[in-house]
Amino acid sequence: MNIFINGHQFDLNNQATVADALSAFLSKEQQKLSFAVALNSDFIGKDNYSDTALSAGDSLDVLFPIQGG
Repeated sequence: MNIFINGHQFDLNNQATVADALSAFLSKEQQKLSFAVALNSDFIGKDNYSDTALSAGDSLDVLFPIQGG
């Protein structure tokens, strides 16, 4: 199935979860950082990544905090 992560198309298996998508999209180092995830504009808590199934056409937004001033 095809989903979109930060606007880029990814092909995942039909049983994929948010955790699976993040593993495909983020590097190992990025996975250690703090970030927020929105599925179709609804934020998903970190505890729910492995329990939240994806559907074809879903859109994930992965947001990292920006520091500075």
